[in-house]
Amino acid sequence: MFPLHREREPPIFSARAHVFQIDPATKRNWLPASKHAVTVSFFYDASRSVYRIISVGGTKAIINSTITPNMTFTKTSQKFGQWADSRANTVYGLGFSTEQQLQQFAEQFKEVKEAARLAREKSQERFELANPVLNIAAPEDLSEDRHSPPLLTVNGPGEEKLSRSKSAEVELTVEKERVKKMLSEGSMCELNLEAELFTLQDSNAKLVAALEEANSSVETWKKQLDEYQEETDRLRDQVAELETQLGHPAAVQTCREELRTSVEELEALLSAKDQEINNLQSKKTDVGELEKEREEAIQRLQDLERRNGELEDRVQSAEKTLASSREEREQAGAEVQRVIQHLDVKICDLNELRQSLAKLIDK
Repeated sequence: MFPLHREREPPIFSARAHVFQIDPATKRNWLPASKHAVTVSFFYDASRSVYRIISVGGTKAIINSTITPNMTFTKTSQKFGQWADSRANTVYGLGFSTEQQLQQFAEQFKEVKEAARLAREKSQERFELANPVLNIAAPEDLSEDRHSPPLLTVNGPGEEKLSRSKSAEVELTVEKERVKKMLSEGSMCELNLEAELFTLQDSNAKLVAALEEANSSVETWKKQLDEYQEETDRLRDQVAELETQLGHPAAVQTCREELRTSVEELEALLSAKDQEINNLQSKKTDVGELEKEREEAIQRLQDLERRNGELEDRVQSAEKTLASSREEREQAGAEVQRVIQHLDVKICDLNELRQSLAKLIDK
């Protein structure tokens, strides 16, 4: 993903601590550089023979300090220590959770400081061997028995030879300081680039992890959508069975309750999936692709809701038909009761007429 890709050297030592920096305005108060404890690590770059303390928080480097032999790590309390970085023009402070962690960090700082001193001496020796013209020391670096006799025993005017020798030594000293300054500035640029590289690598790792998590969640979510589709098909089958059982009110009521329960569960699951989609939208880097998938999912969910609505309408229609059939049946029963009552009246009339005829016949 990043063009500046290079293997990162492994840390020599790592610890977790709260990072602070001195307030540049007051030079007294501490300003927190991290909201929570972060990892603070010692690194060694063999190609430049330098030791560094680096801590990355989020997408930026909180600490990028090159250790020099003149640095000192001071323990100001049982769980707090600090050191000054003249190159960064600041003072770093670390707050540890235990006194043991502070002690381990202080011991590691001391060891790395000594190693940095040895590395610097070796680097200077290699530099002087590679540049013999700069291997002439300044007058104060030479002993009296080495530089005094040549200046006093040279043939010709002594003062002129002495002046030329001092001028040459001053020029060489200035040139040496200029070269050292150039090397120092180049080293600072490389350190800044490496700090940026560390930040980009950490950001890349976090983005890759977020993408993998988002892709995994999307796959799970798609499987659940398929399950919802199967649930909708099952509800459709239940409605079909309900239509075939219109003559049985109890069965219709039971199916209707099951259908409502299933629809409520489906709505709750759809609401949870919508919330999960919103969470995925905040994690996935490709917003356009996520929005497209979300729109497709919403369309499918809307189709499911529409189908569920149709099923509800069909259930309500079936209930209305059942109620209508029940009313017609009740009306027919009432009509039969009226006919029976009318027949009873007629039978009573016939019985009375029969009795009257019987009396007439007896007379």
